[in-house]
Amino acid sequence: MAASGDLDRGQGMTEGKWWQSAVADGEHGPVPEIDVSVAHPARVYDYWLGGKNNFAADREAAEATLKINPYILPGVRANRAFLASAVRYLAQEAGIRQFLDIGTGLPTENNTHEVAQSVAPESRVVYVDNDLIVLAHARALLTGAPGTTAYIHADLRDPGEILSEAASTLDFSEPVAIMLLMILMHVPDEADPQGIVTRLVSAVPSGSYLVISETVDEVDAKVIAESQQQYNERVGPSRWSPRTKAGFTRYFDGLEIIEPGLVTMGLWRPAAGVPVPDRPIPAYCGVARKPLQIVADLRLPQAPGMGHGTWRAAPGRRRQRQARCRQRRGRGGRRARLGRLVVRQQAPARHESYPRGGRRTRRGRCAAPGSLT
Repeated sequence: MAASGDLDRGQGMTEGKWWQSAVADGEHGPVPEIDVSVAHPARVYDYWLGGKNNFAADREAAEATLKINPYILPGVRANRAFLASAVRYLAQEAGIRQFLDIGTGLPTENNTHEVAQSVAPESRVVYVDNDLIVLAHARALLTGAPGTTAYIHADLRDPGEILSEAASTLDFSEPVAIMLLMILMHVPDEADPQGIVTRLVSAVPSGSYLVISETVDEVDAKVIAESQQQYNERVGPSRWSPRTKAGFTRYFDGLEIIEPGLVTMGLWRPAAGVPVPDRPIPAYCGVARKPLQIVADLRLPQAPGMGHGTWRAAPGRRRQRQARCRQRRGRGGRRARLGRLVVRQQAPARHESYPRGGRRTRRGRCAAPGSLT
């Protein structure tokens, strides 16, 4: 494999088939033919970042889009800065130790595992991408401590496969950060990107996080439409499908959005020394937390001072309560009401509870003689 430093910008990778030996390890079976005459999103993005892991078709598509879209270069740099800021926040402040990075792209600086493990070396990261060339680079470069970094060759449109394979590295009973940076824009509406996000979020427990960045068509709609056309004419088989801000916001339905909220690229907690864009970039980014869920049918903890008992639903009718109270008089049982839940517990000795001759309160509860005025 040629090192990126051995190539001059604009030359990129040769058209040889070096990647076949890099990915043919028996685990993935025969290596399919890779058509380098067709541009691929990961390699086009690599070119925009100044990388060398791209072919002539990738460079031609990247340059054609750059000619009509002045936001691309500041946008891709801001996206990398957002990744670093988001991962650092999750590892340092939120205490997250597991990351599922889908749509990894070709390795560059400040990769997810590098940022996370610089804060917490025990952090586990699973990278996902559907490009075998990305797979070859990932195995060579995206390495961490044994057992902490893994790579899955899978497609975002098959979240079931991703979750199944990621379970060998990640513990889905513990919080996970799902990273979807500049990848949902390559999922067409008919493939239901909202449903894909919902499926992923539903598979992780409360306390997990969702991190998304995506191009929107509301900041400079004309430029976005023209660059979308140029890009889709040259890149295959995926297509660029920019969305509205409302569509971007729906990804976070039911989640707790972390400050500063859903903002244009470059404005989400920029690190010290990272320049803020001088004009809005037509892309949004955000981080959100999956909230705790209260399950109504769980057995609740013992109420302080209530002795040994079991929570159960209170009778719905006064007559039922009165009948139960009458049946329990003389048997040493008592009940204490707490909101809409009732504790049933073993009462103390009879002379300490309700002497014979006790009478009922207006609400049907038991009371000792003389205790009511």
